[in-house]
Amino acid sequence: MDIKRLAESLHPLEARTVAFLKNAKTLHELVAATGLSEVEVMRALQWLENKDVLKTRQEVKEIVKIDTNGELYAVKGLPEQRLLKALEEVPRTINEVGKQAGLSKEEVGISLGVLRAGGALSLAAGKLSITPAGKKILQKETAEATLLKKLMTHPVNVVHLSDQERATFDSLRRRKSIVKTTLEKTRFVDLTATGKELIKIDVRKLESTVDRLTPEMLRDSSWKNKTFRRYDVCINVPRIYRGKRHFVNQATDYARRVWIEMGFEEMEGPLINTSFWNFDALFTAQDHPVREMQDTFFIHNPQKGNVLSQKLAERIKAVHEHGGNLGSTGWKYAWDIEEAKRNVLRTHTTVLSAKTLASLKKADWPAKFFAVGKCFRNETLDWSHLFEFNQTEGIVVDPDANFRHLLGYLKRFFSKLGFPQARFRPAYFPYTEPSIEIDVFHPVHRTWVELGGAGIFRPEVVEPLLGEPVPVLAWGPGFDRIMLEYYKIADIRDLYSNDIKQLREMKEWMR
Repeated sequence: MDIKRLAESLHPLEARTVAFLKNAKTLHELVAATGLSEVEVMRALQWLENKDVLKTRQEVKEIVKIDTNGELYAVKGLPEQRLLKALEEVPRTINEVGKQAGLSKEEVGISLGVLRAGGALSLAAGKLSITPAGKKILQKETAEATLLKKLMTHPVNVVHLSDQERATFDSLRRRKSIVKTTLEKTRFVDLTATGKELIKIDVRKLESTVDRLTPEMLRDSSWKNKTFRRYDVCINVPRIYRGKRHFVNQATDYARRVWIEMGFEEMEGPLINTSFWNFDALFTAQDHPVREMQDTFFIHNPQKGNVLSQKLAERIKAVHEHGGNLGSTGWKYAWDIEEAKRNVLRTHTTVLSAKTLASLKKADWPAKFFAVGKCFRNETLDWSHLFEFNQTEGIVVDPDANFRHLLGYLKRFFSKLGFPQARFRPAYFPYTEPSIEIDVFHPVHRTWVELGGAGIFRPEVVEPLLGEPVPVLAWGPGFDRIMLEYYKIADIRDLYSNDIKQLREMKEWMR
């Protein structure tokens, strides 16, 4: 490495720190020697370590220090010693000995426990007396008192305590505010071979180098007399993770932009709806399996909502029971309005399409609407299933619309999502006829991927809601599979695992 070029690339903070690396070996010493703040020295050390000038290492020591009560006891004596002294002349009751020794009730209780364990006192006729063992304790300094006096002079590293001192320390630590430990971290600096060469250069003069070219320098030509710092654009620098939207939100926002570019207006609505809008308005029979608890999340409180329009309810009832006046046979059962009032977490965004159709007037045609949102199904959670999923919904209300228009909209939408090849297969759905399944060709895996369904709403859906027989193109593909493919996620649960490493490293949604 060219040491001179390296020296010329040093930041002023680095240059000032390097000037003292010969004698200062710790972060604390460098802060004192350089006159810089600890943050500035730390930043300089990180940059220098990145340039292979030095290596930093950290040592952690557990230091024993005397606490507030310990300082008091080091001067006046431990409570148990003071209690014994109060009993030297005459036996006393517990209250008397506490007052005589100047101890609190808590200190008396702790002292009695310690002294009884050592056989230092006895209790007779309600009075405490000192025993020979207790008198022996008073004749010499206890291990606890010795340790407290030692700690009064200076803190001690735990590893430097003798076995006896360690046992005494453990005993005192169980008592309130006598001793305490703190972790002291010392950061050491070790020069590399490059660093040993670098400190031979007088880098202090480099502190005056200029970091940037300013407009003022260009105007007055003062840049000609300045020394500019070299920049190493290849140096390995720490990766910085910027703030960004969750990748699921990035994907759904992009889908919104695509629909808006195609001239669609967004539909919005609550996650909780009545079964009337979620099922009945879409010609789903009240005994259909999708309306069972194992498929749908029903709301307990409030259990039911309101059917806002009695006239609309009558039309839906007629279509379900006998097909109304549409020439349909309906489902041939007795429709129950109470069942239609049951609240559910929406199982599809098509509930928004039903509500939108019911609110349109003839003057609003033609119209195009879309939705992107969460839906909920009572699924067993595993690598390919969640109880919530994202769906994108679209409808086109236009007297001149036909099946070819539907295919054109779908091809355009999926092309903008990065799938220019799409194919369509005949399918069955309860509320569209004709109905199709949508497949797109994955450009990387070179295979066809199924994404969802589409079709033209049946008259049993459209006429009760709109009041007239108008073609309504409709589609509602799931969006999660598109996200899984794009983000290379194998387990669908990872969409919401919120793993910080995953969130930082996940690529941006860019189509």
